[in-house]
Amino acid sequence: MSYRPPTVTLPIPSERIDGQTVTFRPVRDGIDLEVSGVIQVVEEANRFSINASYILGENPPQSHVYWFDQSEIDAIARALVQEKRRILIVDDDRESTRLVKVLLEKAGGYLVLEENDAAKAHQSAQNFRPDVILLDIMMPKTDGGEVAAQIEADPELQSTPIIFLTALVTEPETKAGLRIEGHRSLAKPVNIPDLINQIEESLPRTT
Repeated sequence: MSYRPPTVTLPIPSERIDGQTVTFRPVRDGIDLEVSGVIQVVEEANRFSINASYILGENPPQSHVYWFDQSEIDAIARALVQEKRRILIVDDDRESTRLVKVLLEKAGGYLVLEENDAAKAHQSAQNFRPDVILLDIMMPKTDGGEVAAQIEADPELQSTPIIFLTALVTEPETKAGLRIEGHRSLAKPVNIPDLINQIEESLPRTT
């Protein structure tokens, strides 16, 4: 009897899945380790089957095709459409905000908006609805403390985590858990791995 791959219902449009490189465990092939492969969506008579080819072994390496079941495709789709965390960075130093934006977005999982005018920070936060706000303290006209107060006074934004970025503290102080006006802080120049850790720790826990 020839093998009949499982048919699945596409949880998202096929173009969002087809051609994507994913990491998975081909457990129904008897292999309990992570492999990677490129997804192929096969449509026949309005029915869909989805597979990915992967390579195992050496001398010579062997190519295998794994067909996903519905639960596996649902999990892959959730990962593909997972929304990125929205980060607003407020600092009058354009080079600094640009560098942080590039490095965070390169790390993956983040969408970063720069605001270099502290007087416009509250409005930018209202429009952008960030998950976390990165806020410099020493800025002309409106300092970080004033911006934080505006955010905290806004019923729609007051629960948004704020992380102060400042040259007024040292890295050992921030690593020891120093808080400024009750908010997390990081010393400038910012260490990106430390910043990512602070962002992730600031976000609400999901179950």
